[in-house]
Amino acid sequence: MNDIDKKILSLLQINADIPVAELSKKVNLSSTPCWLRINKLYKQGYIKKKVAVIDRAKINLSTVAFVQIKTSQHNMAWSKKFIEGVKEMDEVVEFYRLSGTTDYLLKVCLLYTSPSPRDGLLSRMPSSA
Repeated sequence: MNDIDKKILSLLQINADIPVAELSKKVNLSSTPCWLRINKLYKQGYIKKKVAVIDRAKINLSTVAFVQIKTSQHNMAWSKKFIEGVKEMDEVVEFYRLSGTTDYLLKVCLLYTSPSPRDGLLSRMPSSA
C-alpha cells in the first residue's frame, strides 16, 4: 500500500459514495487507475464493506449510553450465553470484553430519555451475577 492508496482510503472513509471521477481528481489519477486501485483494496481486504451511517435523531434514538458490566462469572459456557443474550438486544450497537475492574462495556442507543431508560434495558440483560 502506498500513499495514494492511503489517500483513497481516507477519502472513502469520509464518503464511500464519492464518484470515482471526483475521487480520482483528488488523488491525481485518471478514473480507470483509481477504480482499479479501489478494486484492489477490496480484494486485499483493506475495504471490507460500505455502510450507511444513520442520523439517530431522525429515527428517535436520542440517547446514547455506555453500560459497564462486572460479573463474577468467567467460564466459557456463561460467557457464550451472555454474549448470545446481548446479541438479541437491538439497542446494543457495540459490545466489548475488557480487562480490569469492568468486564464488559456496551454502547447502547435508546428511544427515550425518561424516566430511566436503563430500566427496560437492564431488565432484559442476561444475568451478570
